[in-house]
Amino acid sequence: MPAFRALKTLVRSLSTTARSTSELAGTAPPHRCYIFLHTPQPPSEYPAKYATPVQRALLLRTAKWGGSVNFAWSKDQQSIRARPPGEEGKQEYHLTAFAHPRGKLEATVSMDNIEEVEEQLRMHAEGISGATSSNSNDVHLYVCTHGARDCRCGDTGGAVAQAVRDELRKRRDADPSDPSTCIRLAEVAHVGGHKYAANLLVYPHGEWLGEVKPEDVPEILDAILALPTRSRNIDEIPICPRHWRGRMGLSKDEQIQLMQ
Repeated sequence: MPAFRALKTLVRSLSTTARSTSELAGTAPPHRCYIFLHTPQPPSEYPAKYATPVQRALLLRTAKWGGSVNFAWSKDQQSIRARPPGEEGKQEYHLTAFAHPRGKLEATVSMDNIEEVEEQLRMHAEGISGATSSNSNDVHLYVCTHGARDCRCGDTGGAVAQAVRDELRKRRDADPSDPSTCIRLAEVAHVGGHKYAANLLVYPHGEWLGEVKPEDVPEILDAILALPTRSRNIDEIPICPRHWRGRMGLSKDEQIQLMQ
């Protein structure tokens, strides 16, 4: 009888995984370049719908060629003090952007230089000579914790972000030279797909993961650290297929096809 119950549990687990994988693949918004504007406050303090003049203007320009613009926070990342109410149009942001195949680009943007920065980002996304890429080997993890937009992101996303911090601390305490020292964690605003919380974005690889739970964190970190630190080619096997929503540079149909 115990063996029968164990078999039933296994079958249920496998069927849930298959259903989850089928539902998740193709849910990452297609993009060629993802741009994170650094904020001094965490997503837990963002309003439900968070936008600023710089973010809207940059999104309007970059969306034409496949760019997407979001906000991110980390206590370790550079950010610029927020302007007082009424002066939002004067806000400056440090930004980190990722594109396939050139990886990471860093810049500072404001309404004064937005056209110049947009052109720099476009050249980076299109692989045109002249755009300066970062040669960093850092792996960037972004967890959506935008609770005011959806409580699932605040609750599950917050728990996963804390689980990542705890796991990284444990590994680094055990071995200061552990490979996980290359991982940088940040929290991000709404990425789309509340029902897939927690959502975890992996860059420069460009992989989007969903339905992540705190107990999944060690396995996901191991899978990420086993890969070279670069954007994934369009035909490479997805990392963590059970959680895979999609990949930078792929259309919805291409994401679904890659999982078949």
